[in-house]
Amino acid sequence: MTPISVEVIGYTYRPCGPFPCDKDRSCGLVECFEKETLAFAFPALEKALKEKYGDRVSLILTSLDEGIPERVVEIVKIDHPPLPIILVNGHVVPVGAISVPRISEYIDAAL
Repeated sequence: MTPISVEVIGYTYRPCGPFPCDKDRSCGLVECFEKETLAFAFPALEKALKEKYGDRVSLILTSLDEGIPERVVEIVKIDHPPLPIILVNGHVVPVGAISVPRISEYIDAAL
């Protein structure tokens, strides 16, 4: 079985979503609580999705810190997604945040 690929694209030390962290942990993550940056949220997301899906999911972080790859420029031109951009199997999904429940919806649909 080919794993579902999840790619997160964004700036490492920018927010991991549009809203500040709250005590409800609606994103489903606790390890990065109150740090609110992609640098902390991505490893927490990776751990949570590996626990939930095992080897059925692979994750990659594409940092924009050193420049924006042309393929990301094309994605932005076509889809206008918010940062961080979330791709599942190469397709933009309308999440715009590091969120286990929301990203899981798209993984489940792809399985």
